[in-house]
Amino acid sequence: MLFFVASALFIWSCSPGASDNTETISSQDTTFTTPLGKIYPIPTPGEKTLAQYEEAKSNFEANPEDVDALIWYGRRTAYLGQYKQAIEIYSEGIEKFPNEARLYRHRGHRYISIREYDKAIADLEKAAKLIQGTPNEIEPDGMPNALNIPVSSLHGNIYYHLGLAYYLVGDYEKAYQAYLKCRDSGSQYDNIVSSTHWLYMIQQRIGNPTKADSLLAPIYPDSTVIENQSYADLCLLYKGLLPVDSLIQQGPGGNPSNDAVRYGVANWYLYHRDTSNAKKMMEELLETNSFASFGYLAAEQDWIKLFSQNR
Repeated sequence: MLFFVASALFIWSCSPGASDNTETISSQDTTFTTPLGKIYPIPTPGEKTLAQYEEAKSNFEANPEDVDALIWYGRRTAYLGQYKQAIEIYSEGIEKFPNEARLYRHRGHRYISIREYDKAIADLEKAAKLIQGTPNEIEPDGMPNALNIPVSSLHGNIYYHLGLAYYLVGDYEKAYQAYLKCRDSGSQYDNIVSSTHWLYMIQQRIGNPTKADSLLAPIYPDSTVIENQSYADLCLLYKGLLPVDSLIQQGPGGNPSNDAVRYGVANWYLYHRDTSNAKKMMEELLETNSFASFGYLAAEQDWIKLFSQNR
């Protein structure tokens, strides 16, 4: 598999129209090693993803002072699985645009991807300071949903990723406050279910089940979900409106939405003192190849903190 990935990258670098990218491609990472010592090949990107990357790169090179072009160059680089290169792009951008919140937001996200959580927190806290007193704005999707309707905002994404980074290091009080700000940042139901999922888990994690239940007030079974169906289903589970068996998915994982469900259900078992099932589901999640999904990252941190010594 690793040979296939490396070969694909070599072929791309030698393909027509890509000769100027040879140096960049040859230096790309071909594997990723997790804190648990698992080694994953970086997935081979499809033709569309490669074409979008090349377009973003060319656009940035033609417009090096355009912060939007820089951001998309970084985003398209990250979609190739090249998180460290994306971080370098954002870092160079921050030198030019030190007060651009979006650069800290995106670099913080990719620090999360490579497990440098303290750096992620520093970036996302900086982004949160920079947006104070500024109007919120819709953040365009790099991978649009089926309806091609963006459901997230700049402010919401900053607080969402900041909350996640705090959660991953075990700072649950700060994570809770960040997700409250995330939920308050927009009225889209997709935003409500994604933030409520983490708010609920945090309160359960710190032993406040009554407080956790109170956070489910805005959750309704007939509400319209555009993108975050996995979070909506988990919230319905927490509210007792879906049985846990209906959420447990068979077969391999590796899809971010499926990973979110698996992690949420694993924690649901933890809250109900079924440690055996919780451990089993987290272990199954960690056997998938979705090493950068948020569900995987959270399961990885929980495994290190809760189960690694008893494995």
